Amino acid sequence: MRRSMLVMIVIVCSLWSWLPQPAEAKVLRWAYSADIDSLDPDALVNLEFLHHIYDPLVRRTNNIRLEPALAISWEAVKPNVWRFKLRRGVKFHNGNQFNADDVVASIKRALHPNSSIRGNIRGVTDIQKVDDYTVDFLMIGPYPLLPKDLVNIYMLDKEWMTENKCLEPVNPTKGERSYITNSANGTGPFMLESRQPEVKTVLKVNPNWWDTPKHNLTGIEFRPIASDATRVAALLTGEIDVMNPCPLQDIDRISRTKGFKVQHGFELKQLMLLLNHKDELNDSNIKGKNPLKDIRVRKALYQAIDIEAIHDKIMRGMSENKGAYIDKRIPGYDLQLEKRLPYDPNAAKRLLAEAGYPDGFEVGFDCPTNHWYINDEKIAPALASMWAKVGIKARLQAHFPVSNYFKKVRGEGKGDIWMLGWGCLPSADAYALLAEVLTKPREKLGAWNSGVYYNPNLEDLTMKIAVELDEPKRLKMITESVKMAQDDVAVIPLHQQPYVWAMRDGVNIDPCPDKWPRLWWSTFD
Repeated sequence: MRRSMLVMIVIVCSLWSWLPQPAEAKVLRWAYSADIDSLDPDALVNLEFLHHIYDPLVRRTNNIRLEPALAISWEAVKPNVWRFKLRRGVKFHNGNQFNADDVVASIKRALHPNSSIRGNIRGVTDIQKVDDYTVDFLMIGPYPLLPKDLVNIYMLDKEWMTENKCLEPVNPTKGERSYITNSANGTGPFMLESRQPEVKTVLKVNPNWWDTPKHNLTGIEFRPIASDATRVAALLTGEIDVMNPCPLQDIDRISRTKGFKVQHGFELKQLMLLLNHKDELNDSNIKGKNPLKDIRVRKALYQAIDIEAIHDKIMRGMSENKGAYIDKRIPGYDLQLEKRLPYDPNAAKRLLAEAGYPDGFEVGFDCPTNHWYINDEKIAPALASMWAKVGIKARLQAHFPVSNYFKKVRGEGKGDIWMLGWGCLPSADAYALLAEVLTKPREKLGAWNSGVYYNPNLEDLTMKIAVELDEPKRLKMITESVKMAQDDVAVIPLHQQPYVWAMRDGVNIDPCPDKWPRLWWSTFD
C-alpha cells in the first residue's frame, strides 16, 4: 500500500511538471524620463501613473473604449442631469468604504478653482447625493460628453482627505504642496508603498481591488532616469525591465539586442506651439504692442518652420507631420484640415515686412526638457534656428523640472511661444481642444489658453457644440470650428508624437494611443 502510494505521488509530480505553470509574480521596474511631480489627482500632469492607484467612475480599455469602473451605469434622467449608479463593496486602500459621499467630495474638489483638472469637467455645475450609491451630476444644459469627461477624474476618500486637511486642492502651478502631494489613498489595483521624490516610487498590489486583475505583478517600482544614455544602459544591463520614452536613436540598437524589444505607434497627442495673443509680449525688444496679434506674423512663424527637417533629422522619421489640430481618430476630424502652410522662408520675410517688422524682433520661447515631449530639447533650438533665418530671434528658455515650465507658461501666463502636447483627452473629442485651448479663460473654460486667444465667432460655436445632441450636426460644427481656428493660425501645429516603449523579453505591455499604460493588464515572465 505504501509502495503504491509512493508510485502514485511520483506519477502525479511528473505529470505536474509537464503542465503549463503560471509565470512567477515579480516587481516590474519601470523607468521614465522624469519624476512624478505630485500624487495629487487634481494636479493633472501625472494622471497616467496615478491610474494605478486611483479609479475613475468610467475608464477606457486599451482600445480607448469606455467601460464601467467605480460607476456601474449612467443615464441622462433630465436634459441637464446625469445619474450615476455606484459600485458597491469597494474599499479604499486604508479600508474605508467607497460611497456617494466620496464621489461628491472628489467632484467638488476637482471643480475647485485651484484644481488643474477642472477644465475636464467643464459641463458640470454641481453634484448631489441621491443615496449612498447614487449621485446626480447637474449640467450646464444638455451635455452628451460627461461619461467621456470623467475618465481621468479620480475618486478620493472624503474621510481621509478631511483628516489630512486636503479636502480642497492647492494650486500646483504656483508651486504649492499639501499632504496629498506625496501620499495616496485610492481604490485602484496598486497601493503606495513608498515615495522618494526624484529617486523612486514603489507600489504594491492591492489584494482587495474590486476588479479581477489580469497581471501577475507583485508591485511596480517607478524610477525617474532623465538621461537617455543612462536609461538605455539600465535596461540593457537588467537594472530595469521597461522604459519610456525610448530614445529614437536607440530603437534599432535595442531591437537588435537579444532579449529585448521595442513597441511603438502614434499617440493621440500631437505637438503644437501656443502663442501669446495679449496686448504685449512678456520677453521681447518690442514694447507696448504684441507682433503675435498680427496674423501675418503668426503665418511667418509657421512658414519659417521646415517640418520635414524636424521629421527626418530630429524625429528620425517616427513623427507624422500635421496641419490639423486634431488626430484622425478624434470625432470631428476632416482630411481637408490636414494641409499645412508651406515651408517658405522668403514668404515669411515678406509677411514680416508687410506687418511692419522687416528686421524681425525678439520673442520669448519656452520649452520643457527631458522628453516631456519627444525630443523637446532638440526641437526647440531647431525652431529657434529656423526663425532666426527670417529675422525672429527666439529667447529660448528650457525648464526642468516640468513643474517649473507649467508654472510659468500656464500658472503665471508669462509665455510668448511655448510647446503643448494635446490629444483631446480624456474625452477623445475635439470639443476638449475648443473649450480648453481655444476658448477665452473664464471659470472652467480656457484652462490651457493662457495666451488668451479669442475669436468671438469660434466662442459662440463652441458653446453650441457643448449642448448639441444631434451627433452629425455636432461633428459638422466641430469641423467648422477647428477650421476657423486653423485659418486664424490660433496655434501652430507641428507633428503627431510617437509612443515608443522598450522592454526586455517576457514583459508584456500593450501601450495605447492615449499613452496610458494599464499595468493591471500586463504580465511579466
